[in-house]
Parts: sequence; structure tokens; C-alpha cells
Amino acid sequence: MKLKAFLIALAILAVVVGGVVGVKGLQIGRLIASGKEEGGPPPETVSTAPVTAARWDRAVESVGSMRAVQGADLSTESSGVITKIHFENGQQVNEGDLLVELDTQTEEANLRSAEAEADLARTVYERTRRLRVNNTVPQSDMDAAESQMRKMNALIEQLKSTLREKQVRAPFSGHLGIREVNLGQYVDNGDKIVSLQSLDPIYVDFLLPQQLLSQLKPSFPLRVMTDVYPGKVFDGELTAVNTEIDPVTRNIRLQGTLQNPEGLLRPGMFGRVLLSLGEADEVIAIPLTAVITATYGDSVFVVEEKADEKGNKKLVANQRFIRTGRSEGDFIAVTEGLKPGETVVAAGAFKLRNGSAIEVNNDLAPQPERAPRPEDS
Repeated sequence: MKLKAFLIALAILAVVVGGVVGVKGLQIGRLIASGKEEGGPPPETVSTAPVTAARWDRAVESVGSMRAVQGADLSTESSGVITKIHFENGQQVNEGDLLVELDTQTEEANLRSAEAEADLARTVYERTRRLRVNNTVPQSDMDAAESQMRKMNALIEQLKSTLREKQVRAPFSGHLGIREVNLGQYVDNGDKIVSLQSLDPIYVDFLLPQQLLSQLKPSFPLRVMTDVYPGKVFDGELTAVNTEIDPVTRNIRLQGTLQNPEGLLRPGMFGRVLLSLGEADEVIAIPLTAVITATYGDSVFVVEEKADEKGNKKLVANQRFIRTGRSEGDFIAVTEGLKPGETVVAAGAFKLRNGSAIEVNNDLAPQPERAPRPEDS
């Protein structure tokens, strides 16, 4: 009895397993048949971009640092106690404006004494000169009186110069920084009082390789961009090319001049410098995202139309090796391997192989730009 029940259970299990295997086999067969009818795996969805001819300015890029046309750390020529401060931090001042005064009581007293002695020396000289006309006094008395008068006049000029050294004046117009001293503080000669910088115009210093030396000429236009002011471009021109090349880096130092009426650029700030080298170049451009970089060379997937065995047309992507040139924004120049009018895969190339079927969807693809300005940069 037990044997009979066992055999019945075994038969039921065999029927169930056989049914499952049959259903799965039928499904697999249908998938294989479907794949043969459709000519292979389903197409991959990609974004594409045209290969275009463009004119790009011949330009080189570098990183530059801003420097004031005129800049100085102001200090005193004499020592003393600060009695007056005539400026505020960050103030705009003009050439000759009085900024700081030191205590001058002793020097002023000495000046009054010297002026009194100078008046006496002048009186003696005038009296001696009149007496000398009548030969009442010898020439030696006349010479001594004149010498004393000149000596006292020189002493007065010396004391006035000392008084001027007790004052700090702006040597040129510009913006003051933050003062380094306080009222009543004793300062020695040479101690820093405040920084003064002339901000308009302003210099930008940058370096380029020596290979470009023959192409560099003053007055070439340049543009400066800085992450301090995203999206803002400062225009200027190349004003100086250094006379020597750095023997270590083989770079040459250049100087550009930028108009800075609003004072947005400050000395020490760095920025991206784009220097134009003259006439524009004719280039073949594609998006940077289309290029697949590998150790054996750069390549792209070119979109082509192909007919299957039944004559149905479909899009396929074929890999092609290229040579690239300089880049500008989101684009890169292709010097060999492509021609205008062709179409390349701009996004999704990582999942393709040579001859892969593709389906194009450019609805969500970002548009490349030659001068991109990301909102979150």
C-alpha cells in the first residue's frame, strides 16, 4: 500500500516538472525566434550630435594673477607718536591727501627758534652790507655775516623737512586697505601704516610656453574670467612681453592690462586668461562627451544607416579612430577622422560596441556650448 502511494506521488511530481520545463522551453524558443526576426538584441538609446565646421579664434589659455599698476605699503620716514589719523579703512584717496600725523611739538619749537636766529642773522647781514659799502668794516665781517644767514636758512629748511617726514601723504590716487596702527601708538621709521593700491586699470600677470614667443605681440586682445564673478568677462589687451625666458620652466612672463572702473578685480586675485593670437582657424568640432579616450587612441561612434536582410533600414553605431586638437568650452576640434555633416554619438557611447543598433533620443541631452556658464559654478 505504501509503495503504491509513493509511486503515485512520484508520477505527479514528474508531470509538474515536465510541465514547467515545457513552458520555459516554449518561452525561450519564442524569444530566440523573436530575436532572429528582429535581427539581434534591442537597440540602445543614445544622444547624438552633428559634426560641424566652425571658425575658432586662435587663442591660448593660462592662469593669471592680478597686480596693481601702482601699489605700496605706506610707512613713516621718522619715528614718533601718532596724533591724528585722517582716513577710514577702505577709503578712496587722491594723490597728496594727508593720512597720518605724528607728534611734532619738539620740531616746531626748534623751527621757531631757528626762524628767530635767522631773522637776527639777516639783520646783521644787512647792517654789515651797508657798512661795507663805506669800507667801515672789513670784507671778512661781511663774509661771516652772509655765511651765518645762509646757515640759518639751511637749518630752517632742514627742520621743515623733518616736519614733513612726520606726515604720511598718499603718493598716488587709489584705495586704502586696513590700517595697521592706532591713535597714540608709537611707530618707528619704516613701520607699515596702511596699504594703498591703484585699481583702475589693473595688471594681470601670466605665463605661456616659449614656443609661442614668435606669435606674441602687444595689443593682442585678452579676456579674464574669475570664479569670484561667475559669468562676467573682463576685457583687456596684452601690454608687455618679458625680455627673458625662465631657464627652469621655459615659460615667458606676460602682462595684460584690464579696465577695472568698478574695482571688482583686486591685487592677488587669480583668474583664467584667454589670449587671442590673431586670425580665426577653420575647425571641425564635436562635443567633448563624444570622444572615447583610451591608451591606444581617441575614438568616436559614428551614426550610420544600414539595411537588414529584409531591406528594413536601421541606425547603427560604428567606432572610428580620430585625432583631436584644442578644446573650447564643451567642444573639441577634430583634425583627422571626421568630416562635416556626419553624426556622432554624444552620450551613451560607453554601452556600445562596433555595429551596435541604436535608437536616438535627444530630448534630455544637454546642449554643449563654446562658453558654458554653469549656474552652480
